[in-house]
Formats: sequence, C-alpha cells, structure tokens
Amino acid sequence: MTHHTVHEWGSASVCTGASGNGSHAFTRTQANALLAAARAHPLANQHGTNILIDRHSEIIAGQMVGVIAAPGCSLEILPKIDSDAIEPDTAMRHRLVRMLDIALGLELGNGQAATMARQTDTLLDILIRLFADRLLAEARRGLPRAYLAQEDDLPSLRGRLDVRRQFTALAVRPDRLACRYDSLLADTALLRIMKACVALLRRHARAIETVRRLDELRFLLTDVSDVPPTNLPWSQVRIDRTNRRWETLFGLARLFLKREWQATHHDHYAQHGITLLFPMNDLFEAYIAALTKRALRSTEFSVHVQGGGLFCLIEEGETGRQRFQTKPDLLIKQGKEVVMVIDTKWKRIGRNPEDAKRGVSQADVYQMMAYARLYHCPDVMLLYPHHAGLGDHTLNAAYGILAGTERLRVTSVDLIPGEAAVTERMFGMIVPSLISNAPL
Repeated sequence: MTHHTVHEWGSASVCTGASGNGSHAFTRTQANALLAAARAHPLANQHGTNILIDRHSEIIAGQMVGVIAAPGCSLEILPKIDSDAIEPDTAMRHRLVRMLDIALGLELGNGQAATMARQTDTLLDILIRLFADRLLAEARRGLPRAYLAQEDDLPSLRGRLDVRRQFTALAVRPDRLACRYDSLLADTALLRIMKACVALLRRHARAIETVRRLDELRFLLTDVSDVPPTNLPWSQVRIDRTNRRWETLFGLARLFLKREWQATHHDHYAQHGITLLFPMNDLFEAYIAALTKRALRSTEFSVHVQGGGLFCLIEEGETGRQRFQTKPDLLIKQGKEVVMVIDTKWKRIGRNPEDAKRGVSQADVYQMMAYARLYHCPDVMLLYPHHAGLGDHTLNAAYGILAGTERLRVTSVDLIPGEAAVTERMFGMIVPSLISNAPL
C-alpha cells in the first residue's frame, strides 16, 4: 500500500516508470487511480482538476482536505494554515479531525482521536478506527431491534391468516397455514447501513487491530441483510429515544457512504475507492459557525448559518424580478434584528507588511458593504485564519463605511490552540461590541 501526505496545493511525485520508485512516488497506474477517484467525486468539476491536477511527473492537490483512497494507494491532504511555521503532520492531522468533529457534530471525543493522531495513522485510518471502536462497543451492548412484518407458511397459525395466499398457493396444502406476523429482529434499516459501511471500510483498513474489529463486526451483523450500496434505506432510518446512542454512528456512516455534507445534491458512492474530501472554505465556515453558536449559547444573540437570502437588485418595469441573491455565512441576530454579519474566508492575508489593505480583497470589501446596507446591520466582519505573518497577536482592524454609520471589521482567529480558544475569541469579538459598542 503506497501512501503519501501532502498539504493544500502540495504535490506528490509520480514515477514515470512501470514499477515506481519504492515509497517515494506513486506509480503512473496508482496516480491514474487516484485521479479517477477524484473525477468521480460529487464535488469535482468536469475533469476533477479542482481536487487533483495531473502534471505527469507529479499530482497537485487543490484547496480540499481529506483522503483519496484507491486500490493499492492513498493520498492524504491536510490543511495548510501557516506556511511560515513548520508543524508536524500529526498535529495538523489532529487539528483536522477536531475541525471535522466540531463542524459535522460527530462527537468523536478528543482523547482517542488525539492519541491516534500522534501515531502514524492517516486521517482515513483514524476515522475507520473510531467508527469500528464505537460500533463494536455499541454492538456488544446489544443491537437495536424492531418489530418487522414477516410472512411464512407454518403448521399452526401465528399472527394473522393471509386468506388470499391460503386459498390460492396453499389450496392443496391443508397442513400449512399462510401466516402474517411481526417479529422482533435486528434486521433494521439502521443496521443494514452499518453492515454496508463495515464492508466498505474492511476493504480499506490497514491496521491489523482495525481489521480484526471489523471482522468481528461482520460476524455480529451476520443476521442483518446485505443491501447494495446504491440502494441503502437512508429514508427509513428514524433516530428516537430507543436508538439515540447510535446517532453518532449513523452520522459517521453517512460520512463514509453518502457524503451528504460534502454534496447534498448528489448521492454518490465511491465506486473507485473512498474519497473523504472537504473544501476548506466550507469546513472553516462550518467550524466557526459551530463554535460561534457555542460561544453565544447563554446570551440573547442567535446564530443563523447561510441565512438571509435577500436580493441585491430588482428589475425595473412590469416584471420587478429580484436578482443576485445573497447568502451571508453567519448572521448574528438579537430577536429578529440582524446585528452582525460574519463572512469567513480561508485565505492567507497580510503577507506584505507594507500593504495598508493587509491583502484584503476589494471584492470581499464590496461584498460586506452590500451586506451592511441590505441587512441594515451596524457591524460586518471578515474573518480569516491567523498565521505568523500577521504577528504574535490576532488581527483586529476596524473601518467606518463612508456615507453610512456601519463598521467593517477585519479580524483573524488562531486555530492552533483549539476550539476552546476559538470559542472564547468569538465571544470576545462579538458580545462586547454589540452590548456596549466597545472599541477594538
């Protein structure tokens, strides 16, 4: 199994020969398999170049993070938060797992993920092991069961008699009764999905202990029906008080099998291998949104993700159609009033210390000015990841918007300390300003 780890926009070597070059490069066959998996992903453009770019002697990653696994090879793509700082892949991998955990609400738990990330496990290894450990623990506690309709020809009546079948197919069998009854079985839609996920992950697991656990799970799920991956009963699963402890496992299975978070418009199954890919812009937004909700949980403010929906323009004339709809990343509301708009940007700004604009895009500024005017919002914020080039302290810059009373703030948030620090930072940026109009 050939595996390589790169960062966003990083490259992995491809050997032009038939046999490859040991562990230092993918063979051309392996590279082609990874490129095929990238093109098959629901987030890929026409040629998959937004995920992987083929340069013959190397393949280059785009601005997505995660894992692409194909037969005999895998490529792990980690975020590149700070190019000025040299950080071990293990630390970056752990941070990515935590971001996914918070953004997707997986409730993985920090301890086990941190321990695994400090080892040589890849992101895929970590997620497979976390799924296998949690599923095995729940399965040993007992599989969820439900009363399911059954039909059988029995020597004595059980449940209700199927009159039509009794007097047609069994008309010449007086020793048999066509019965319809309910039985308490584990062959539920939830467990059929779990079994399909175990079968998929078993083909990609590398660690011996993980393989052993997945094999034990296959044995425990023997009585559960096999369902083709393209026909899994997602809509039949109901999470309620009887199976609430399986909710996180169901979310993980969706992550592996359905990719709902990554592309809600396309139910794609990895026929070419596993692809767990997340656009960093979207992941950063979801991570900040989840922690902002946590920060404001006990306040009078509420957080709305991708809300708003107001239009910028309206056509003149009889049609009066509205055009150019807006979708701010985060709306902070006090009751029904929008008091702050936050737009997250996974960009590295402030590279040039002599740049008075700090590298902020003029288009981003125009966008925030439009938000301020459309939503009658006094405060709008551009939020970027912090990096060493911005200095030791996170960025806090405030600008008054001309011909108005609104304020634009350009800020950064340091992701390295973890979610507790980010939560505190979001609270400190939002609440004092909105309550007391405190200066930055």
